Formats: sequence, structure tokens, C-alpha cells
Amino acid sequence: MTTENAERLTIGEVAQAAGVAATTLRYYEREGLLSPTDRSRAGYRLYDDGAVERLEFVRAAQAVGFTLDDIRALLELNGDSPCKEVQALIERRLTEVDEKLADLTRVRSTLADALQRCRKSKKGCAVVADLKRKRGKRRSK
Repeated sequence: MTTENAERLTIGEVAQAAGVAATTLRYYEREGLLSPTDRSRAGYRLYDDGAVERLEFVRAAQAVGFTLDDIRALLELNGDSPCKEVQALIERRLTEVDEKLADLTRVRSTLADALQRCRKSKKGCAVVADLKRKRGKRRSK
């Protein structure tokens, strides 16, 4: 880095500080979550110290289940009293998680039943036979 950009971090430095790949930063830039503060004379992205904090916030929010759209909304909040908006985001995520859990519970039950049928099967595999019949029914419709 040159002295004129001493307070600026390169994309590699920010990525290393946050423990992510530089491609992740470019992706977040395309998604509007992170922007370089400046460009070097050679056109390289340069970031201020706040970029690492912002990136850590994005990663922490992803880890607890927020989508990139949610995170973008969270980053736009000014802190005056965002709890109502955050609460709405959390409620939406919880609803989605509950729906996914219900789907996974159904899938688990179906797989457990199929496993029991396989274990009881003496000749051929009843599960494969059923799947082939269902595939044939879909084609004939």
C-alpha cells in the first residue's frame, strides 16, 4: 500500500481479517452489502476499518438464519428504534424455519418407513418397485 492509502485496506486484507475469501467480498458488493470506500490508482478496491466490522455483522447475521435481503434491511436501520422491524424479520424467519422443519419431519418419516420396508423385504426391493410405479404413473398422465 502507498502512504496515501495507509488508512485503507485492500480486499485481501479485509478478507483475511474477517476470515473469508476475497470473492465473498465481491459477491457482497454485488448484493449491496459492502462497498469499497475508494479505489487505488491501479483501480483496486480499498476499504476503511469499518468494512471488517460490517462484514463480521453480515456473517453473524447469516449464521443465525437471516437472508441477504434481511441483512440488507438490518444494515439500513439507523438505530432509532428498529426493534419492531427486527422483530418482524425474526418472525418471518421463524415461520420459514417452522415450515422447513415440518417438511423435514415428513421426509424423515417417509424415509424411516421406507427403511423398515427394505429391512423386511425378502425378494427385491419394495421401495424401488414403488418408486418405479410412481414414476410410470407420472409419465402416463
